[in-house]
Amino acid sequence: MKKMNKWIYPALLALSSSAHAQTTLIKNVNGYTTDKGQLVSFHSIELKDDTVMRLYSDQQKPKHGSAMRTIDAEGKTMLPGLIDAHGHVLGWGLNLMRTNLRGSVSEAEAVERTIEFRKLNPELAWVQGRGWNQVLWPSKTFPTAATLDKHFPDTPVWLRRVDGHAGWANSAAMKLAGISKDSKAPSGGEIIRTADGEPSGVFIDNAMGLISQAIPALSVSEQETVLKAAMNDLARLGLTSVHDAGVGSNTISAYKNLADRDEMPIRVYGMVAAGDSQFSSIMSKGPYHHKSQKLDFSSVKISADGALGSRGAALIEDYSDLHGHKGLLLHSDQQLNSYMLTAMQAGFQVNTHAIGDHANKLVLDSYEALIKLTNSKPLRHRVEHAQILRLEDIPRFAELGVIASMQATHATSDKNMAEDRVGPDRIKGAYAWQKLLNANAVIAAGSDFPVESANPFFGLHASVTRQDHDNKPLLGWYPDQSMTMAQALSSFTSAAAYSAHQENKIGHLASGMKADFILIDRDVIKGNPTQIWQAQVLQTWVDGRVVFNIADKQP
Repeated sequence: MKKMNKWIYPALLALSSSAHAQTTLIKNVNGYTTDKGQLVSFHSIELKDDTVMRLYSDQQKPKHGSAMRTIDAEGKTMLPGLIDAHGHVLGWGLNLMRTNLRGSVSEAEAVERTIEFRKLNPELAWVQGRGWNQVLWPSKTFPTAATLDKHFPDTPVWLRRVDGHAGWANSAAMKLAGISKDSKAPSGGEIIRTADGEPSGVFIDNAMGLISQAIPALSVSEQETVLKAAMNDLARLGLTSVHDAGVGSNTISAYKNLADRDEMPIRVYGMVAAGDSQFSSIMSKGPYHHKSQKLDFSSVKISADGALGSRGAALIEDYSDLHGHKGLLLHSDQQLNSYMLTAMQAGFQVNTHAIGDHANKLVLDSYEALIKLTNSKPLRHRVEHAQILRLEDIPRFAELGVIASMQATHATSDKNMAEDRVGPDRIKGAYAWQKLLNANAVIAAGSDFPVESANPFFGLHASVTRQDHDNKPLLGWYPDQSMTMAQALSSFTSAAAYSAHQENKIGHLASGMKADFILIDRDVIKGNPTQIWQAQVLQTWVDGRVVFNIADKQP
């Protein structure tokens, strides 16, 4: 990479370390924001403390007061701070500290990566990792404990699938967890078995808990370290806010400690995990908003089904590539509705994971009944993923005031197997962004990191092109469902902010809004859309302060 210009770095470094005291003008920017879904351009932005005072566009010229700090951005592109509406912050941080199996082209390569990781981390009691995807392997079959046992006869190994809905254990891990031929899978889970009935080493959805319960839990202080590392890395990628999907009570404590110490570089809108042991207690206290406006816990995350890749997504009819199998519902109807009702009555937004068409219909049916019962439509409940929809369910999102929280890179990652799973008819309601938008639904964009990369430019690229990074397929995968650039940017900014009741604070740049924005190395709005994913973040600003500066990373 060529060395970056020094342009405004010294001024920014001084600004980031100084007390907020004066007005700052950043001029000569190639700026874009959105207003009611339309792109708006500007050339200068005026800030005071943590707030945007004014944008200057067209022929408007800013006045340079004697007390004003002026920074010349030398034509760099500015965007509103990007928001990921569905990720897992602790998981992203742990991924930075565990073996990365993403992109492994075979079971053997996944094992080899794990061996190399172990050599670098011999002190770990458990070897953990994530990212394998058997769909990308020649065999297209689940891995087995046997391949790990050859190299890890005594050290327990636990490797989660890329989507987090399946895990791969070796025999040492299964022994510590007390797994045997007689072990039964819990409701909403499956133990994959060999021909002779022995556990193969792969555990699906709720059955994963049989292994994970044997792994020592992180302390609150350890979680603080992991969360901070994750948030700093997310800021590096241009994210100024993330919605953390499914946060347990110990992690909530860790977040609150960081917020109290002013150690949160970005904003986090947290979803309380419905299955947490302290769920009832958290609900009884009502929504939580930290005084810094950096941390909120005013929503709940529930998972209705599993994932498509592991065939855990709940379908109405059989999987097209596995007759007799319809996927998994993770809760009884009674339990699902109990979680929803408790949260709605406590004033929490309900965000429910639903991937298969059965799960989506079930969640929308429950929402319809319970929203009426609780008069909670203003809470803007959400369906997380909304991946495979019946065409007749698409209009229900706008009718119910329910937000579709979707991840564009899921479409480009799943394109090689999705139609195999659901067939040519059901695929018409899958990853159906334009159908939802045409039905007046709000789409809040995210990535589901660490399932996918947290890089939001990967998501913007997928939204506009429906292509992978090799520009395949040539015209895009079901290109009629691709977004315009304005729609895509809105989904990662204003719509994502709306989905967290934060549209009056963040999500676009205008007078009175928080000064959350990024500077990048290229014009992703007017440039070649196939290259959007290559964008490099130069700086990330939150509350009018620099929280990431690429110049700090230059040798």
